[in-house]
Amino acid sequence: MKRHPPWTPSAEQVALWPPQSGNTINGLGEARARRPSPIYWHAPDVTPHGPLQLWFIKRTTPLVMAARQERQAALELALPPVAAQPVQCSPAEWSQAVKAAALAAGADVVGIAQVQPQWVFEGHKVLQRWVIVLGVAHDWEALRTAPQETAAAEVIRQYARGIRAAKGLAGLLREQGHDAVPHGGPMAHPLLLVPAAIAAGLGELGKHGSLINRTLGSNFRLACVLTDVPLVPDTPDVFGADDYCHRCQACTNACPPLAIRADKQLVRGELRWYVDFDRCLPFFNEHQGCAICLAVCPWNRPGVADTLVRKLAMRVPTP
Repeated sequence: MKRHPPWTPSAEQVALWPPQSGNTINGLGEARARRPSPIYWHAPDVTPHGPLQLWFIKRTTPLVMAARQERQAALELALPPVAAQPVQCSPAEWSQAVKAAALAAGADVVGIAQVQPQWVFEGHKVLQRWVIVLGVAHDWEALRTAPQETAAAEVIRQYARGIRAAKGLAGLLREQGHDAVPHGGPMAHPLLLVPAAIAAGLGELGKHGSLINRTLGSNFRLACVLTDVPLVPDTPDVFGADDYCHRCQACTNACPPLAIRADKQLVRGELRWYVDFDRCLPFFNEHQGCAICLAVCPWNRPGVADTLVRKLAMRVPTP
């Protein structure tokens, strides 16, 4: 695939851009580890890019607005009170129960991780010990239309489904006498969900900045539940996606604003894949979202992920 020709944002949007680079806020090039700083998808009045976020929302078309209303309805679903008498189970029993409940509530994949301080945004607190990370898959036929509004609406619908699944799981835990706090996108959570999902065994970070799962590819969205119910953490699932991304150039070549680099970069003390914020966001804003990188990702074509995992496993030398 040939590289996409450069794209230029509108003068209207450029006029709203703050002087501070989003890459600087994200810690691009920083050699020392630190907590992430709030940025896009946090409250518009607390980030330099807040005016851009409001401009983005004002340009919503009716199809995407209907999906946003579906998400809002999910946010308004009430949670039951925490029962006075907590049910006592072993960590293994609770882990099995919460995973079954998450899947029953609508999640397609689920994993458990212990909350780490470096995942929590500056200015935010997470008092719970555990994060249960849920993944919900997009409809592939809708997502592959990116950057059309059909794909944008599908993304929002899956955020809504993730919120419903997280609230379903949180409600069960609360009925069992254990506090649980659900979160779903696209608004930012008190903590970064991608590193939590990696620790919870949901996949590896892809070159396009999204998680790659061994069965879903990167064709899914994340939600979570924070809780102190005793659990057993999962372990990262390394199956070759990172190595594949080193050799694949599909998303790099297809990205209209040229935001995806072919190599890893240093971000807050970690060498990892990173999508250029200042290049990505303008295109995202002018198209109600993007997802072109996901639409061209080889992992996302139906039935391909399992085949790729098998082929990559064959390349691992036996001891």
